[in-house]
Amino acid sequence: MSRRVLVVDDEKLIVKGIRFSLEQDGMKVDCAYDGEEALKLARENAYDMILLDIMLPKHDGFEVCQQIREFSDVPIVMLTARSDDMDKILGLEYGADDYITKPFNILEVKARIKAIIRRTSKRDQGQANEKVIVKGEMKIDCESRRVIIGEKEINLTAKEFDLLELLAMNPNKVYSRENLLNIVWGYEYPGDARTVDVHIRRLREKIETNPSDPKYVYTKWGVGYYFRG
Repeated sequence: MSRRVLVVDDEKLIVKGIRFSLEQDGMKVDCAYDGEEALKLARENAYDMILLDIMLPKHDGFEVCQQIREFSDVPIVMLTARSDDMDKILGLEYGADDYITKPFNILEVKARIKAIIRRTSKRDQGQANEKVIVKGEMKIDCESRRVIIGEKEINLTAKEFDLLELLAMNPNKVYSRENLLNIVWGYEYPGDARTVDVHIRRLREKIETNPSDPKYVYTKWGVGYYFRG
């Protein structure tokens, strides 16, 4: 089954180039040129990935990302200016899984998209070995990718769930930020440790009663993170 990608950018030449390149690889590509159109398409269709520019008419990329996260955990990759690290961090804060800096090489974009889709496919196909993890009031259903604490279902992004699942399936094992980047984002990911820190903070805000005094995901100072077994 061909993969479906939504490309959102108000620069039509960029969209045209990405669309042509992805379609050459057999992907189905939808395009949006402003935030309003992007939200409409995201609500009406099931995508394998969304490539989302920050500077958009009507709603900017941060707003679009935040609103999509209210109803979907589809992988979102933000397009950010190379010189602006704050855009990268803000994109992650609003729920993006990854970012690509402009100007970019179309081959890099294709490689990153394929890597994300490949990891998502492996994750979805690997359900034979998956299970339900219970820790206190938390239940992690690895097959349906749902997290329930008490009676409440917690809405996690794809990357937040991947992090929690990895840590919970290996309780008390400390993972460095570099290890988490390699395992959850992939060896080809060019990001840095801040990406992990932002996702861990967002995860704690959702699953911990008191994020500054966690009972699930702990910090081993100077080393990394672990799930208390």
